[in-house]
Amino acid sequence: MLGAVEAWAVDSGRAVLLGVDEAGRGPLAGPVVAAAVALPPGPLPPELAELDDSKALSEGQRRRLVRPILRHALAVGVGRVEADRIDHINILEATREAWQQAVRAALRRLGRPATTLLVDGNLPVPGYTGEQFALVKGDTRSFNIAAASVIAKVTRDRVMCLWDLRYPAYGFARHKGYGTLAHRRALVACGPSPIHRRSFKWTPP
Repeated sequence: MLGAVEAWAVDSGRAVLLGVDEAGRGPLAGPVVAAAVALPPGPLPPELAELDDSKALSEGQRRRLVRPILRHALAVGVGRVEADRIDHINILEATREAWQQAVRAALRRLGRPATTLLVDGNLPVPGYTGEQFALVKGDTRSFNIAAASVIAKVTRDRVMCLWDLRYPAYGFARHKGYGTLAHRRALVACGPSPIHRRSFKWTPP
């Protein structure tokens, strides 16, 4: 249940939670983007009543939530690793790098250590020396991770819309780099762009 982790944190005396999630592990093009968000302890502000796992929200709902998250959060950090780096070190290591960037940025803004780091999935953030938990389906269990998922997704979508202006033949604004039929047809017709992940396998239509 969303918010169950925050209820546990209150009961166990943990004050500041930092949730971490990413967007863009699966696409054929563009960066992987991570976000780290620390919401204030206590009840969720009414402006965040819609907050949920980003995959369960519409694009409009995600966009509406960004400003309230930024307004109420104690800290927000974003990390981004580009396609050429993904090809060089693989998507898992690139995701870990993006997590690390996001956590460092959030902790700088927070100005103090987080009580506990919460990461969506089954892997920890490398190099983090404080308490942390990797939570499978954490974006459906923690408000902090859900907020991070929204920030990561909206940030990456905006990046792909900007790339669409430079490389309009691929339709990045529509599919955000995922391997849709239209995207794969464009790849056959045009070949890969500079932001395509050359190490990713895909099937021609």
